[in-house]
Amino acid sequence: MLEKSKRWWEKGLQNLTADQWELLCDGCGLCCLHKLEDEETGALHYTQLACPLLDTQSCQCRFYAQRFKHVPECMKITPSNYREALPWLPNSCAYKRVAQRLPLPSWHHLLTGERSTIHDVGASVRGRVRSSEGIEEEDYQEYILHWIDADNDNDSVRE
Repeated sequence: MLEKSKRWWEKGLQNLTADQWELLCDGCGLCCLHKLEDEETGALHYTQLACPLLDTQSCQCRFYAQRFKHVPECMKITPSNYREALPWLPNSCAYKRVAQRLPLPSWHHLLTGERSTIHDVGASVRGRVRSSEGIEEEDYQEYILHWIDADNDNDSVRE
């Protein structure tokens, strides 16, 4: 178990350094998936369609430092705008959990010391999604995922 004094993320998002902010990301890849909002209910649905820059095996952006040049609509989540992003982040997201003063998931690399744990437990998109490249936006509803429910308070990625 990690000592309480070493859990720097428990200080809250506003108190993190730039390096800590980047380290907090769990690397699940869910934020890089296209999402659809039901106009009638407001329910958010994740699709299996990922940003073309997402490496679907590593769950990392292929051009992270230059992502805004390649995908201008990519949203950089920061201490000043994270509240805007919270509704479309999964409940397992470390940024969302820290913002809500909830503990990190047990598989989070800051707790386990291993970045691979998220993939080992099936909490990432590894091998479950594809690039949105070549898919028309009006066809995205055909790709809605059923192993994650963004509006469920007990949301977790599952098989």
